[in-house]
Formats: sequence, C-alpha cells, structure tokens
Amino acid sequence: MTMSNALTEVQKEVQALIEKGRVAQQEFETWSQEKVDEAVRVIGKAVYDDGDRLAKLAAEETQMGRYEDKILKNKGKSKAVWNKLKHQKSRNIIRYIEDEGLIEVAKPMGVIGAVTPTTNPTMTPMQNAMIALKGGNALLVSPHPRGKQSGVETVKVMREALKAIDAPEDLIQIIPNPTLEHTQAVMAMCDVTIATGGPSMVKAAYSSGKPSFGVGAGNIQCLADTDVAAEDYLTMVVNGRIYDNGVLCTCEQCLIYPKTDKANVEAGLIKRGGYLIKPEEMDSFRDKLFPNGVINKDMVGRPASEVAELGGLTVPEGTKFIFVQIEKYGADELFTKEKLCPVLATIGYDTWEEAITIAKTNLLFEGAGHSAVVHSHTTENIEAAGKALPVSRVAVNQQGSSGLGGAMNNGLNPTGTLGCGSWGNNSISENLWWTHLVNISRVAYVKKDAEIPTDDEIWNS
Repeated sequence: MTMSNALTEVQKEVQALIEKGRVAQQEFETWSQEKVDEAVRVIGKAVYDDGDRLAKLAAEETQMGRYEDKILKNKGKSKAVWNKLKHQKSRNIIRYIEDEGLIEVAKPMGVIGAVTPTTNPTMTPMQNAMIALKGGNALLVSPHPRGKQSGVETVKVMREALKAIDAPEDLIQIIPNPTLEHTQAVMAMCDVTIATGGPSMVKAAYSSGKPSFGVGAGNIQCLADTDVAAEDYLTMVVNGRIYDNGVLCTCEQCLIYPKTDKANVEAGLIKRGGYLIKPEEMDSFRDKLFPNGVINKDMVGRPASEVAELGGLTVPEGTKFIFVQIEKYGADELFTKEKLCPVLATIGYDTWEEAITIAKTNLLFEGAGHSAVVHSHTTENIEAAGKALPVSRVAVNQQGSSGLGGAMNNGLNPTGTLGCGSWGNNSISENLWWTHLVNISRVAYVKKDAEIPTDDEIWNS
C-alpha cells in the first residue's frame, strides 16, 4: 500500500495544500531581500487597510470581544510588525561576527503550519504570515472552527495582495472548513507548527513529532508600588482589563496595590466604570464564573453587563468591568485565576516583598511563564520583580494588553504568540518572531590572530 492510499481524506486534503505551499515557497526562496520585504509589507498593509471590516466579521462570527478593539489589533499589530521587520535582514547572509570568525546564513524552514485561536482569528494569521514570509517560508493556517470565516477572509485579503505584486498566492493558504483531524494533520505534516491556543492543543502540537512553538496560559499580575499614585496607573489597568472584553492573554487580571491606597484604588476603579462586588455576592458570583473551578465559557469575551447577568449581579447601566477585593490568593482564591472577561481581582499588600509573593503565588497557581506588569519608578523594586517572578516578560509602566505582545514604544517583538518557556511547557520564553522560523547555517573560519591559552591560563585565570 502506498503512502497516499494510507492517508485519510483529510490528510490528503492537507497534503495537497502543503504541496502547493511548497511549490510557492521554493520559488519565493530565490527572491532577494527587497522582494521578500515587499511581499511582507503588502500583506500587512492589506490587513491594515481592511482592518475595520475584518474586525467586524471576527466579532460577529466569534461573538467574543469588542469590534472597536479588534480594529486596533488588526491595524496596530500590522503596523508594529512591519515597522520592526523592515529594518532586519532575514535572507541569505544575515550577520558577520568578525571577532569569532563566523558568518550566519538564514535558510527557510519550509511550510509553516499555524493553528490560530478563536480569540484572534484575523490578527494572528496576519502576524504569523508576516514573520513566516520574512524568513522565506510559506504558511498554512488551520483556524479555530468558530473563527473560520473571518480567518478565510483574512487570508483572501493577503493572497490578493500577493497576487498584485506577482508573488505566489499559495505562500499563504487556509483550511476553509477545519476540524480537529485537519489541525492534527497540519501539526504532523507541516515542517514546523505555530500553536496559538489552549493547553491541550499546544500539547498536541508538541506531541506531533514536528518542531512546534506554543503558548501558555496568561494570568497577568499587575503590581503597583507607593512610588506611583493610583491615578497614574488605574486608567492603564482598567483599559487593559476591558480591552476586547478581556479576552486577550495579555489583559490585566489581578491588581496588587499598597494597602495604604485602598480607598483611592476602590474609588478610582468605580469612577472608571467598575462595579465592586459586595461581600455577600462573592461566593455566588465566583461559583458562576468558575463552575467546577473552570472558567464559564458563556462569559468569555462578553461585555460586563452580560457577565453580570450570567453571574447573578445587578449592576448600574454603563458598567465597564466588575472588580472584587480579595484577601486570599493563589490556590486559596479562584478569583486569582485567568478571567477571559472584564473581571478584575484586587488585593492589597504591606511590603513590596509581599506584593511579589502574592504575584508569584498567583502565577504558580495559573499563568507561570507568561507576563506581569509593574507600575513603579523605583529601579530596585522593578528589578526585584523581574528577578523573582516566573514570567517571560515584565512590562514597566505600560498597559499589559497592548504592550506585552510588543508595541511601538517598547523592545518586545510584536506578536500574537507569546512563548512562556519551560514554566508554560513552551519551547521559547519570548515573543515569537521571524528569527524562530529560520534555520541558521554558521560558516566558521579560524579566528584571526587566535591565541590558544595554556591549560594553566584556562583553569587558573
């Protein structure tokens, strides 16, 4: 029996797409840096230009998040990705390291499989496509079934942009009617997989037998110290918590603030549209938010008014988010878990060491490896958090939802795929970038004027 006869119909479908992508990629691999960059630019610009329509389609199809915020994601991320990519050499010889006598040559990995989430059905395929093509690769998208229509439309927009510059359209393809079997086939048959989604899907990608880049659970701890007035950080915390109805893994989840600021924090959150859960409402709302200890799927990505209704709360009209004052943390309090809706946990501390302990305990309960935010102007406090917290990113005096995934005003690579290192069972502890999607050949010369030290010099100096 031949291999083709042994394949299922779904596997044959995926194989056919991979073969088309491979033909396109082999032609693209011969292109100059300038032509590759033009292909990357036009697909990003196409999604930027059509960002409004694609955002509306995503919001309507998935019933998650806010249309207005999805526009910002489509436009802001495409702009930030291109702004950083256009300055980087990614084809052929990319670096001479003269002191070491090394030359680095970048070579494509081939056809990249991208398993994309329902939470970001347009932005993630766009970002994955831009970094894949930057390295000379082709991309095959396997969208979440709940976001397939908006994913298909996003890929269509990018393919049309490629066609307009006479680039092979099959550099970017998508499975139009994805199933679990399609996703499994993509992970097993592509040269490498980008897995942006839940833990079970990421685990499956790592078990596929092919190289994979996955993500971990988010649970962004937001620490503020006495060096920063509540007014200086509360707006960022609230905007981060409500961004896209809180569905991003980078949204602020738990505010850890000085106890001396309690009155100002509570009043400030209410002034910014928050509803403070009453002590007698906490148990009932917690049970409805986390039935059997797991996030209520009906609340994910929904506005505060609907979350409140599902949670049995009566909130004022215009409420933007719900917040709860907690005293316990980590495994002793479910409100410290990731909440993919506009619900914020808040807790006070007496010392900065206690603030770090609270954040670390919460992260080890859920979200280890992902990210944290620190609001402070005290270098000692910032660096103490950076050294102690088990996270891959710490954003300082920024809005987590828009900064942790990379932004124009920080040095993090702009991405939709945030690696969480070994803490999160991931292969990388940084934001996924084109550099992860190329193989590097190193040409090694004998170092000029190399002096070989003696054994004594090696061991005793």
